[in-house]
Amino acid sequence: MRRADRLFQIVQHLRGGRLVTARMLSERLEVSERTIYRDIADLQSTGVPIDGEAGVGYLMREGFELPPLMFTRDEIVALVAGARMVRAFGGAGMARAAEEALVKIGTVLPESERARIARTEIHTPDWVISDAERQTIDVLEKAVEQRRVLSLDYRDEQGRSTQRDVHPLGLWFWGKVWTLVAWCELRDDFRTFRIDRIAVMKDTGRSFKPERGKQLADFYRRMELYEGGGNGHG
Repeated sequence: MRRADRLFQIVQHLRGGRLVTARMLSERLEVSERTIYRDIADLQSTGVPIDGEAGVGYLMREGFELPPLMFTRDEIVALVAGARMVRAFGGAGMARAAEEALVKIGTVLPESERARIARTEIHTPDWVISDAERQTIDVLEKAVEQRRVLSLDYRDEQGRSTQRDVHPLGLWFWGKVWTLVAWCELRDDFRTFRIDRIAVMKDTGRSFKPERGKQLADFYRRMELYEGGGNGHG
């Protein structure tokens, strides 16, 4: 992450008048606490109204806000409902980001609109996704972004195990389960894998480059050709 991006993220985490420690920031931004101390000092020197000290925590005084966002009622409901669904069904990183998004939306809305967040009575249970599944989603999402080849120990619906090296391309959520869309080196073709059937997952240390005929857009075109049939699981 570039330093300018990190400074921006620090300001975003301090929104809403919450006390945030250097340790929390260092864990979320994946840098040392010493780096956070230095970044906070630099932000303070440029006039960002941050109060606090090392070992205690930091908060940002009111007055350093973006202009109010103007959302319609339907847009607020959609944003809140979407964030709550991601918080319930997404990976641990997604869930944390959804929580942050709700806080940030609330801080930049005009006062007259903030109450609509609390009045949005669309809720999801918080026990749908296990911690192990959340961690798997996070690993897969990062592998898709970084184009990392993964080695999977995959169990089919009969419990039979196969070893696969795959190029992760995308994640789909079907309402009950998450599915990984990938290019399978073993089958030399697209395959989909239910994440709850992945017994073991390892980074091979290899990366892959986009190849013609092996990208997510190619998978979508094939699904359209077969009217959504795809190639199934495994």
